[in-house]
Amino acid sequence: MFKKLREKFSKFVKKVTGSEKKRERKKTLKKQEEKEKVSVRKKAKPQKKKLSLIERLTTKEITEKDLEPLLEELEYDLIEADCSYDVAQMIIEEIKNNLVGQRLKRRQIEKRIKESIENAIKKILENVEKIDLVKLIKNKREKPFKIIFLGFNGTGKTTTMAKIANLLKKHGIKVVFAAGDTFRAASIEQLEEHARNLNIPIIKHNYGADPAAVIFDAIKYAEKHGIDVVLADTAGRVHTDENLMKELEKIVRVNKPDLKILVLDSLTGSDVINQFEYFDKAAKVDAVVFTKLDVNEKGGNILSVIYQFKKPVLFFGTGQGYEDLIEYDPDTILKNLIGE
Repeated sequence: MFKKLREKFSKFVKKVTGSEKKRERKKTLKKQEEKEKVSVRKKAKPQKKKLSLIERLTTKEITEKDLEPLLEELEYDLIEADCSYDVAQMIIEEIKNNLVGQRLKRRQIEKRIKESIENAIKKILENVEKIDLVKLIKNKREKPFKIIFLGFNGTGKTTTMAKIANLLKKHGIKVVFAAGDTFRAASIEQLEEHARNLNIPIIKHNYGADPAAVIFDAIKYAEKHGIDVVLADTAGRVHTDENLMKELEKIVRVNKPDLKILVLDSLTGSDVINQFEYFDKAAKVDAVVFTKLDVNEKGGNILSVIYQFKKPVLFFGTGQGYEDLIEYDPDTILKNLIGE
């Protein structure tokens, strides 16, 4: 999880501290010793070399000039790992603020750099409201609580909806599905399978029906049968398709959902920013779920969405099973991004 981004941070730390150069020097020295067949006791001293950055930093204050080439490389690495330009700049500024002008001992450098990176990421991850979905639903007096799921084609929207239904059932919350995706072939059958597996009622119409009407009927069913929550699926739509986005506007206008959850594929890359903007314009996104976190090696786009839009992240999908859903936890993400 987030392997690439963690490697970028690690590489930067090693370059600033000079640990990479030290390892290379040791390897070179070992090869020379083997070649010359010098005994361990008579190891030749390495030739004097130009002071490394870490050695120079112990004798004078760290300047921006010292860090500039490495920070430029780090900025490129962060963007390559799907961080937005703004996020990359924030992390770099945090490092500058924590290092430039400091006179540090050799053993302090690595620790201070890691702290700088950690502080920058913490600011991003903690600057969003945390939503307790179960508490939110239980606290609403007038039932049902209405949730509509939005998203691009193939993000795992329907599966995410089923995972959340499973979670709610475990907390004693009654659920009904609304098969609002009347466009994609086999979408209704897919939701029906989840409904059977989880023993949840489903309200559906024929393919081609008005999705706003399907969801409206599910709400009426919930009112009549004392069901707490309506989870409404919608057709995956290309965010640049104006007609489909207008249909989404109608769904929201007619059914007045309590929560609009945008499901984003964490593997999509930097395009998640464009997706969020289009869906937010059409439906005013309330919260986000990221899927496929278990196979996400970069992670930069998650930081970018959180930083730019500051919307609550409810869950992360980590597989195909109903239990493969974890709540948003800044400390867990931070640990995965920068390591122990």
